[in-house]
Amino acid sequence: MATRCDQQYPTPPPDLPIKFRKRIRALGGSDIALIIKKCLFKTDVSSGHNRLSIPLNQIQQTFLTPQETEFLNSGNNEKKCSEMEVMLIEPSLRRDTISLKKWEMKKASGSATSMYVLVGKWNSVAWRNALREDETVQLWSFRINSKLCLALVKRRAKSNGYFIEF
Repeated sequence: MATRCDQQYPTPPPDLPIKFRKRIRALGGSDIALIIKKCLFKTDVSSGHNRLSIPLNQIQQTFLTPQETEFLNSGNNEKKCSEMEVMLIEPSLRRDTISLKKWEMKKASGSATSMYVLVGKWNSVAWRNALREDETVQLWSFRINSKLCLALVKRRAKSNGYFIEF
């Protein structure tokens, strides 16, 4: 029986859709890499939360430079988190900027879970692209003149188990 948001992908992982690849190339982008494929949870699309969570333990491959990692780690104290403004290509191919932060979420047990989050304009991104709970998305990274940029791809399952662009 399939889970509520089956994240099984064919091997190897799917390529970035051609329309995204063309858009990235037109912007002078390179070094395209899949960061995460995830099922959207209620908190990812809730206007009260205004963020997309990117749990560190679900990241497919490193997408930050050592300097970017150090910068995002430098603000992890009680109240203030360092943030990076990055360009985001939305599922609609619209470009906007969004903030990337690293959060430490404390659990009742006293342990903490680390995650990156996209914040700031996330509610607008979710609304413009009709993102819903239980949908599958992929977040891709790429570089323009060594600057980190992101692309968000909305996916849906076909009956044969392969994912296609939505």
